[in-house]
Amino acid sequence: MNLSYFIAKRISFKKTGGFTGTIHRIAVASIALGLSIMIISFLILGGFQAVISNKVFSFTGHYQVNRLVLSQPLDESPSSKESNFYTNYSNLDKIRHVQVYANKPGLIKGEDEVEGVMMKGVGPGFDSLSFKSSLVEGRFIRFDESGSPANEIVISTRIARKMLLDVGDRVTLYFVQDPPRFRRMEVVGLYETFLEDFDDKIVIGDIQVIRVLNDWDESQVGGFEVFLKDPGDIDTYEEALYDFIDYDLRLVKATDKFIQIFDWLELLNNNVYVFLALILFVAAFNMVSILFILIMERTPMIGLLKALGARNRQVRNIFIWNGIRIIGRGMLLGNLIGLGFGWLQEYTRIIKLNPENYYMSFVPVYWNWPLIAGLNLLILIITTAVLFIPAMITSNVNPIKSIKFD
Repeated sequence: MNLSYFIAKRISFKKTGGFTGTIHRIAVASIALGLSIMIISFLILGGFQAVISNKVFSFTGHYQVNRLVLSQPLDESPSSKESNFYTNYSNLDKIRHVQVYANKPGLIKGEDEVEGVMMKGVGPGFDSLSFKSSLVEGRFIRFDESGSPANEIVISTRIARKMLLDVGDRVTLYFVQDPPRFRRMEVVGLYETFLEDFDDKIVIGDIQVIRVLNDWDESQVGGFEVFLKDPGDIDTYEEALYDFIDYDLRLVKATDKFIQIFDWLELLNNNVYVFLALILFVAAFNMVSILFILIMERTPMIGLLKALGARNRQVRNIFIWNGIRIIGRGMLLGNLIGLGFGWLQEYTRIIKLNPENYYMSFVPVYWNWPLIAGLNLLILIITTAVLFIPAMITSNVNPIKSIKFD
């Protein structure tokens, strides 16, 4: 057996009591606390980013492709489903789904209230599975197989509260055009994203209603929403997709369209990285300090080992092995605490949030296992590397003076 490891094992906190045992326990606790806080921070950060990003993408896709116009008319300029992009997008391997949409501004009128809204028309190809997490009451629109307009809408809970509406109520939608036109609609569902850009103004209806109002034919739509297989490709795939679309179409990235939301998420990201650097610094400083204390306390032992012929390297390795054992126990405990919290929060949602401020009603958790493994590796490398700083002091210990050390 390795002599240095054997001695390190004998002087570990399970083999000793008093001051040494206390120091070992403090060291383990500091490593565990730092690692658990880092794991919890990234679980929560990833949860925030995933939940909010998915809410935005479920409404707009990762990209929107629509008609390129020089001005901003009140009504959209139609695009064609016969465009080269729409008929051939299946040849692009990174695209999961493309769906059509059209927008039309209007007014929604209940019994006593009137509210300005934007009706978003969607078709049977709408990705209702992605939208399902935002649907809190009722059902989604049922499209008529014959192609007749479905006089059904899904509104946000915020609009429903303002207008004193509920599922099953009928409302009148007035559309801004010349001459003005209106439609009687039934509220069949309520959605909730807690994002003002959607909840304050978006009403979801049948795209066929907008086609009739705008005198469009069956091939005309307001634009296309593009969903990628991997949302992580949204930045890298933009140029390739731009080269593929027709010359009279433009490409709008969701992260650019809602830049204020994604800038906020990026700011949270930066804060966590600063937090990570501080915790790593504290963990490394604690390990250096604790190992200094252990060396001071074991100075007579160091002198005795040197007097018996132990080489500096062997003595130094005793404290390095001792530090590694402390780090290992601390990391094990830190993972149990951090992952245990994540599991508890995911299945019980015990920690609640104010959705008006945080866009969700509970603290979300996102399991990014490569990131968790990376955090463990990072803290292992840094804390192990700093062990060599105090361990080098053992080389300067004089055997005669250290044996007399008190």
